[in-house]
Amino acid sequence: MDDVKPSVVVSGIQPSGVLHLGNYLGAIRQHIALHERFNSYFFIVNYHALTTLQDSEALRRYSVDVALDYLALGFDPDKSHLFLQSDVPAVTEMAWIFYTLTPVSQLEKGVSFKDKVAQGLSANAGLFNYPILQAADILIYGGDLVPVGADQKQNIEICRDLAQRFNERFGNGNVILPVPEPYILDEVAVVPGVDGRKMSKSYGNTIGIFDEGKELKRKVMSIVTDSTPLEEPKDPDTCNVFALIRLFADADTRERVADAYRAGGYGYGHAKKELLSLITDRFAEARERRKDLATCPDDVMDVLKEGGKAGREAAARVMASVREAAGLITTY
Repeated sequence: MDDVKPSVVVSGIQPSGVLHLGNYLGAIRQHIALHERFNSYFFIVNYHALTTLQDSEALRRYSVDVALDYLALGFDPDKSHLFLQSDVPAVTEMAWIFYTLTPVSQLEKGVSFKDKVAQGLSANAGLFNYPILQAADILIYGGDLVPVGADQKQNIEICRDLAQRFNERFGNGNVILPVPEPYILDEVAVVPGVDGRKMSKSYGNTIGIFDEGKELKRKVMSIVTDSTPLEEPKDPDTCNVFALIRLFADADTRERVADAYRAGGYGYGHAKKELLSLITDRFAEARERRKDLATCPDDVMDVLKEGGKAGREAAARVMASVREAAGLITTY
């Protein structure tokens, strides 16, 4: 008899701006696929977003926008849970317990923190302690499978260390917290932004998943290219436009466009029109679903409310064991 416990998948996404093609290709499409196969908790990490976004109206708007985006892209709340991080306040209690188990020296080695500060973000304590709250996010729902990109492997190692440290310190030979395994998302080539750098909200070089019409055309047509004349051959492998075409086109289209680049007589304007068509077609159905969902805000909030309830129930079970093990007395 197979008595292996089914995996619990957990992951979060920041509501720190409009979700873009890099978010979709790097994580969201795979989150959608995973929620079909596993018991999953996907949460909108608005506590995390406060480390970089301190505009209350924008945070509220982006938080709802993320929910709309996921639902429009195919997330089914009858199959898994979608909710707001702030609807499970116990996650911050779990984080505090983890603070007491984490050497400062371990956080000082954080590559992600150093990268974000190098990009000009404020070196606040929340950003420094980001991996601790992330660990609480994962472990408080009994998560044992965590979909992440390769750039998040260090944070998952910190989470694993904390689970092991807690069990060793307080478990008395029992496993209180499962040690999660990273589920490394399929590697996607760096998604270039309109300026050629990696697409990122912090660079302001993004193309939104649900951009359309004149706005989408403006962004696509502004993608940086070199000055090779139309009639001359071009190298598709060094072109920002083709890098995006490659990510959205089928094999036949990729080959056709690459051949046109190399043959000459095919300009970057032609390639941008091809890309514009590909993006428009890829999200056409989701775009219409999103418009419909936006007319029913109460339904979207109901999805988040039900997801939050499930999240709190899972968190309460774990926190009861954690408090008991750590010797934390509660009288309620």
